[in-house]
Amino acid sequence: MTAMDDLSAELAELEARMVTTTAMVSGLDAGLGDMTRNLVETNREMAGLSRSLGGGLRRAFDGVVFDGLRLSDAMRQLGQSISNSLYTATMRPVQGALGGALSAAISGVYGAVLPFAQGGSFAQGRVMPFAQGGVVSQPTVFPMRGGTGLMGEAGPEAILPLARGADGRLGVRAGGGGRAVQVTVNVTTADVAGFQRSQSQIAAQMQRLLAQGQRNA
Repeated sequence: MTAMDDLSAELAELEARMVTTTAMVSGLDAGLGDMTRNLVETNREMAGLSRSLGGGLRRAFDGVVFDGLRLSDAMRQLGQSISNSLYTATMRPVQGALGGALSAAISGVYGAVLPFAQGGSFAQGRVMPFAQGGVVSQPTVFPMRGGTGLMGEAGPEAILPLARGADGRLGVRAGGGGRAVQVTVNVTTADVAGFQRSQSQIAAQMQRLLAQGQRNA
């Protein structure tokens, strides 16, 4: 049993070493991947810098040979071109880092202050439908073509749906607040039998008038 216990302990230790080795290999692989990406980016930057320097040297040479520039002027232009190229290559990663940090900061501020920042309309991450109208009671931004709109900044604002009337005009349709209209129809006949005969005709005519009124509403 002692030999078996020793073998089990050695196997457990070997397994622990294999786990550690696997973690080290994974970390090394990730580091090599980052190094490869950095080398590719560095090569790209160096290629761009080389093109810029070559272009500046070519322009200076052409200025001396073809445009009659003095050598001092050409060298000054070449020095300025080299300075601009070096400055651009140096500031590009700084601009990328600052841009990312600024974007994250602005997103955080909008997320903390404005309810629309999480992609919803007038609510935290939720899209609120206003097809039937509604009221916005707090300052709220919303997307517009070519910019961003702001509503509710001076107090509650109402959202009213539009409808096209019988005349073809687009406007706000009022409903639910009007008073009922009472229509009185006086029918005069010579006798009761005449009224009974015209009763169905009067009812049909009233139905047609009501249907026409509903269509024109």
